[in-house]
Amino acid sequence: MEGRKLVICGDPLGDGRAGHGTYEENGKVYSVYVGLAEEKNGMHFVIPLSGIYNPKKGDGVIGRVEDIIISKWLIDINCPYQAALAINEAVDEFIDLTKSDLTKYFNYGDIIFAEILSVTKTKNVQLSMRERKCRKLKGGRMIKVTPSKVPRIIGRSGSMVEMIKHLTGTQIVVGQNGLVWVKGDNEDIAVEAVLLIEEKSHISGLTDSVKALLERRMKESGVAVQARETHEEQNEAQWGETYE
Repeated sequence: MEGRKLVICGDPLGDGRAGHGTYEENGKVYSVYVGLAEEKNGMHFVIPLSGIYNPKKGDGVIGRVEDIIISKWLIDINCPYQAALAINEAVDEFIDLTKSDLTKYFNYGDIIFAEILSVTKTKNVQLSMRERKCRKLKGGRMIKVTPSKVPRIIGRSGSMVEMIKHLTGTQIVVGQNGLVWVKGDNEDIAVEAVLLIEEKSHISGLTDSVKALLERRMKESGVAVQARETHEEQNEAQWGETYE
């Protein structure tokens, strides 16, 4: 992954394809936001500085394996700072680096839920997978939300996200870094509810509005509203202070 640079609205980013936060005009890609620009495999992205995630020790985050070097994995956690997951914080067994292939544990592109172990003054972020709630997230889909809206999506003591899981029968993991993972037969309905919360997080009576949306969408889909959560799903990874 190439380094990120600060850009303003309209700054040219070069040739290639336009990704999130950019647009293409006359064969060139430009920034939509004031933010941090990066280029991956010929596609340009800009992460807006407003609402950007600032990593903190103890946060639970969702990340994608971007690179593997010597004895650790480098993880994109949706912020300007790349995080590192060391072997001793990822697996319990002894690994002989001269014989083992680290992709056996976490491969390029894998999605994980991890805890931020430490953040230095220079924003060197270290992750850990030692907590029981930390794991690889297989399948499903991932969406981005404004990190500051995460507590509203989770709700007080997890009430909001538990309601979405209960009414849609989906598995949901919410990262404090603004990434939400959803898996199940009714992913689209659950995602619609999450995005509604992000958009309407400032209004009163939000819980009732979300519940009404979910019940209406589930009825339209012809699926009976029922809880299909396992004990593990009921204790999905929800981190940090939450409120409604």
